[in-house]
Amino acid sequence: MDDTPFKWPRWLLPVGDALLVTAAFLFSYYLRYEVQFLQPVDEANSAPFTPYWPYTLVFVVLILAFNHSARLYRERRTRTWWDEVFAITNGATNAAVIVMALSFLLRPLVFSRLLIIQAAALVVLLLGAWRLALRILRDHLRKRGIGVERVLIVGAGSVGLSVLQTLVARPDLGYKVVGFVDDDPERGANDLGRVPALGGLDNLPRLIDTHKVDLVIITLPWHVQRKILNIVRECERKHVKVRTVPDLFELSLSQVQVEMLGGIPLLGLNGEARFSPSNRIAKRALDILLVLIALPPALLITAITALAIRLDSPGPIFFTQERIGLNGKPFKVYKFRSMVVDAEKMHADLIRQTGEDPRHPKLVNDPRVTRVGRWIRRFSIDEVPQIWNILRGEMSWVGPRPAVPQEVALYEPWHRQRLRVLPGLTGLWQVSGRSEVPFEEMCLLDIYYIENWSLGLDLQIILRTIPKVLFAQGAA
Repeated sequence: MDDTPFKWPRWLLPVGDALLVTAAFLFSYYLRYEVQFLQPVDEANSAPFTPYWPYTLVFVVLILAFNHSARLYRERRTRTWWDEVFAITNGATNAAVIVMALSFLLRPLVFSRLLIIQAAALVVLLLGAWRLALRILRDHLRKRGIGVERVLIVGAGSVGLSVLQTLVARPDLGYKVVGFVDDDPERGANDLGRVPALGGLDNLPRLIDTHKVDLVIITLPWHVQRKILNIVRECERKHVKVRTVPDLFELSLSQVQVEMLGGIPLLGLNGEARFSPSNRIAKRALDILLVLIALPPALLITAITALAIRLDSPGPIFFTQERIGLNGKPFKVYKFRSMVVDAEKMHADLIRQTGEDPRHPKLVNDPRVTRVGRWIRRFSIDEVPQIWNILRGEMSWVGPRPAVPQEVALYEPWHRQRLRVLPGLTGLWQVSGRSEVPFEEMCLLDIYYIENWSLGLDLQIILRTIPKVLFAQGAA
């Protein structure tokens, strides 16, 4: 894997924008005068493109200025594509208004307001598609290790876990966590999912060299300021970027608001919960709507799957099991039977034989799975009956995986944050690897989802789940 840092050339975005804005003007002229889109043009009012060149140049300069003002030419990992499109739309609208205002002042012989409006719309489409293409290319390069920053986290307390869950849940940010260090003997020795524990803080200088670390994120409590300053100096000596995260009252980072007062950062607390009553109602409404959409194909799948299970092995078609839901309340989950009868009685022996994590939902190469069960689990068809749980309000389409009581009994205190919301049919754990995701990492993803919930995030996870299921990625 190539870990060479990668950045777009600084000229690429502005030059690309300038060329595309010019192309938008040319195409708008073609639509206006050749195709006569939206409004016909009299032969007497027809005009060559030459009088529009000055307006094209002004439009290009204005777009570049507005994009520069919106910092679209600076690398910002947290900026989404929608943020970019919004800024581009704002800039194109302002540029169109200014150009039309100039036309009123100059009163040219040839001018079409419709052409300017069309050009502004085309600018949004072309620049939006241009940036989307760059994002797709960038994500492809990051999957190959190009442009990925290798991160070492110092401290594995509540703040460290918050940082870690964000980095794990957002691979699009381009960070690869090589591990974490902590002087607490227990924390510094136990891996968190696929993120290795690398011992105490004394190992930091050696680890920076060994793992070719690009960025060190310090999440230690502020009362160890001397230790933090020593780490910063060590990182500066090795020319490694370093960032610190304040453990403000050990709150979730999503509860902290930052405001600027004449360049002075003011930190405040956001007491509004993500899952307020109104948000729960909105999420429930989305669940019901999606149930109504999914019901017809689900009934057809149920008929075919029920017949296949009946012909394949003796036993019931459906499997019910007690799971733990919202606030630790137990409920019965419904699934298609994918294992032999009395499979649950064999679970404890299999855990002892394989040494698998008893908190993890699925075992690798589970011998209890039937022939039909292997197929329906591969494409998550066994979970179709859980639509009934969603309809009853015991589950949601998106949320943490519902755990069995035996798993919850093994939870550490921070794991129990998963029980703050309804469990889901899919979730960040599903789109991040399904059965391949270790339990600790699954918890980090679930907590990130809870602290950053929105209807848009739910829809994004559902859309990302579809190809994962169709192509059986990460299934067991």
